[in-house]
Amino acid sequence: MRVFRAPENNAGFQNNAPVQMLFIVVAQAFDMKDSKVIEGVYKRTQALVAALSKGLYEREEAMKLALLSAVAGESIFLLGPPGVGKSLIARRLKHAFDDGKSFEYLMSKFSTPDEVFGPVSIRKLRDEDSYARNVDEYMPGASVVFLDEIWKSSPSIQNALLTIINEKVYKNGEQEIRVPIKGLITASNELPPEGESFEPLWDRFLIRYHLDSIKENRNFLKMITDTEDVYEVDIPADLQISEAELAVWSKEIDAVEVSEEVLSTIQVIRHKIEEYNERHTHRDGLVLTYDRRWKKIIRLLRTSAYLNERTRVDLMDCFLMVHCLWNKPEQLSVIQEIVGEAVRKHGYSVAVRLGMLRREMAAFEEEVWREIRVKVTRTAERLRPYQDEFYEIDKDSSRFEGRYVRLQDYQKMRSDDFAILNVFDEEQNLLNRLQAKKGEEQFTLLIQHNAEELVFRMKTMKVEKEETIRRKAHPMLLKFWDERYQQLHGYLQEQEKRLIDEYPDELNQIEGHLFIDARLAPIVKANHDEVVQALKKLRLGLEKLKFAYDQGEES
Repeated sequence: MRVFRAPENNAGFQNNAPVQMLFIVVAQAFDMKDSKVIEGVYKRTQALVAALSKGLYEREEAMKLALLSAVAGESIFLLGPPGVGKSLIARRLKHAFDDGKSFEYLMSKFSTPDEVFGPVSIRKLRDEDSYARNVDEYMPGASVVFLDEIWKSSPSIQNALLTIINEKVYKNGEQEIRVPIKGLITASNELPPEGESFEPLWDRFLIRYHLDSIKENRNFLKMITDTEDVYEVDIPADLQISEAELAVWSKEIDAVEVSEEVLSTIQVIRHKIEEYNERHTHRDGLVLTYDRRWKKIIRLLRTSAYLNERTRVDLMDCFLMVHCLWNKPEQLSVIQEIVGEAVRKHGYSVAVRLGMLRREMAAFEEEVWREIRVKVTRTAERLRPYQDEFYEIDKDSSRFEGRYVRLQDYQKMRSDDFAILNVFDEEQNLLNRLQAKKGEEQFTLLIQHNAEELVFRMKTMKVEKEETIRRKAHPMLLKFWDERYQQLHGYLQEQEKRLIDEYPDELNQIEGHLFIDARLAPIVKANHDEVVQALKKLRLGLEKLKFAYDQGEES
């Protein structure tokens, strides 16, 4: 079964009966006869988040990410000082599930496994000679777990935690039991201390969120004057998620498609992180991200797409990676920049191979112009300058005194009207002021002198001039170019059509994303629009190139 988020106009989704029937069949396969039918996952999740966040101030994003991590089967780490609501997030989260049972524990260096995983059963030890714990009221029996000051935990607790987080299994004596934990929230006011073997545990926390004091004065005043018990929250039963539903959702999440543009963006982000690490060789400054984390990130993005009622991950989901990639709070701005830039510049452009298209187009143009443009050298006649400021009149000196005119004076003269022309000698002395205009023949002057109109030629020189002319390419080459044109033109049209036809609904929905701020939507839209325009420009350039080689003249 696939659940679709209907467009605003509900086109094509007005009758959901077939979808509901299909779900019932799937539900029966999971022995879910008494379970609620999944109907409107997006609106249901939206309402659930609103109910969980009621009365919280500037904690909505943390609440959303906690719910997302729980549905994805992942864990979240909250970094922040005491008293900012870290435990509140966990206590609220348990109400998202109809069998919600929470376990909280504040770690200290004196904490023992008994206090976290349950005390050893004396009865089993005495009667059955079996070492096992009574886990029902402890972490292995809870659906939502909150472990505060996690970095104070002992190695024995850490080792058991790794197995629970990785495999959702707890080894209770000789028996391995599957734990029902949906949401694991850990917290601390500090990062894991260096050199104390916390790296494996730190790497297991997929989402890392920095929770700080309330910033907005209005929210702060509302929070301190609010008299409601923030730890009590009433979630309608029809919004709560059952164990059986979560099992079906998990199967459906695995079926969500990861689009090519998302995979391309992830590769860019990974490459940019590697470049960043090359510039920061000290280990403390590195952004350390291993293969397992990338795989878990894909699962998180699929979950986000599913809860937003989409059948594929889109670029808006990629912004969730901001909460998954930093190792230290000071790296958060770096990760935000890397992810934002990757979506803004490379999202759709890498998916359509825009860089490759531009290079191929440039190579095609160079090849065509090299063949149809031929440079030839011709001999041309030009006016001969004298001392870089004058042109010389070719005349008999007895006609009138002077033979040099200024370059700018000559260039201003017209052929349809007389104007005053200053005439100089070789030493730049002004000798005459005559009425003159350019003659009908090139490089000539018509001068009025003593009631006569005299035509004089200007002195010129011969120069070699290089020109480019067009020629027709060989028919075999034209055929090859046409095949290349058809291939490129077809691909450009296909990609342009795909971006225009397949993505409008997706782009219209991104501002209503459940987990990402709508203010980031223009980044995704900008990349889409720029790529569409770039494809159109390439296609137009390709069409002009074809016209050029088709219209070439025989040399």
